[in-house]
Amino acid sequence: MVQAMINIPAEANQIFNIVKAKYNLKTKSEAIARVALEYGAKMLEPEVKPSYLKKFDSLSAEKGIPFKNMKELRKLIEEYKPQRGK
Repeated sequence: MVQAMINIPAEANQIFNIVKAKYNLKTKSEAIARVALEYGAKMLEPEVKPSYLKKFDSLSAEKGIPFKNMKELRKLIEEYKPQRGK
């Protein structure tokens, strides 16, 4: 565990006291750690771009090609291959 002496504004102190009471924590250090971990998780999670969400929605709406076994799948793949040299 790391120890640090920090100076925080009165507002931040009140927030930590509220967090401490809300989550029934024993020390203000636990409250600071909780706030830091929750904020860090939100801040460090990558945001999904709206363009990716649109692409994902369109892909998830597509239907797959049904096949019964690997032999049938191979036949479908061979049929879709572009013809070379013709």
